[in-house]
Amino acid sequence: MDKEEVIKRLKLHKKQPYLDYRLKRKTEEFTDRLFHTLFDINTPVEENLDNLQKDFDHLVKLACWDTHKPCSKVWERYLAQLPLILEKLNLDAEAILNCDPATLSIEEVYMAYPGFYAIAIYRLAHELYKEGFPLVPRMMTEYAHRQTGVDINPGAKIGNSFFIDHATGVVIGETAVIKDNVKVYQGVTLGALYVDKSLQKVKRHPTIESNVTIYANATILGGDTIIGENTTIGGNAWLTASVPPNSTVFHTPEIKIKTVSNV
Repeated sequence: MDKEEVIKRLKLHKKQPYLDYRLKRKTEEFTDRLFHTLFDINTPVEENLDNLQKDFDHLVKLACWDTHKPCSKVWERYLAQLPLILEKLNLDAEAILNCDPATLSIEEVYMAYPGFYAIAIYRLAHELYKEGFPLVPRMMTEYAHRQTGVDINPGAKIGNSFFIDHATGVVIGETAVIKDNVKVYQGVTLGALYVDKSLQKVKRHPTIESNVTIYANATILGGDTIIGENTTIGGNAWLTASVPPNSTVFHTPEIKIKTVSNV
């Protein structure tokens, strides 16, 4: 097959006319600028907000969003939410500081905790998700996923003072609901009981009430599954049914230790 034939066949199968990977790169730049605007002391807020609006306008064009929707109004509403998002993120950081004995300072939380970074990008993406802005919020949280190992769908609803410790392998589905003061450890999955495209508009992921702790590698599945408040879910637990408030749930593995005596 010569070069001309290769080109012809590539063009034949290159079927996505709107698949512009500049959108992915620009979304990552927009995400970085947002994060630094909220937290970096050397980033000028006023100047960056103007640059963020320009970034947003560019994203709208690249994403081929509905041109009948006034994106300037969307940006104004989003901008008004940024102080509230920052307040929530400060509560998240304080929850980590207060709960994790390994934390030496609040600065360490902001700069070195992957769980905090994943929560921050989720909260920034969630507000755009609520506006119905397609794809960009998902790419924002996927950008954080790639860096932290934490996969939070921007559609999830998460309350105040959320704490993800160690972070790697956490998965939180689109319709999950997490109330206040919840602590989650590495490897936790809040997922769907099964996957079917017909369930797209259905609540598929669990609800976690306030003051719940979920330890490493626990799996909680199903849209009707509710974990009652003040409950502790032990590591490696597998749940597909609701748990009443003030419960302790644990998995008991059978562990055998065999020793060989020296003869």
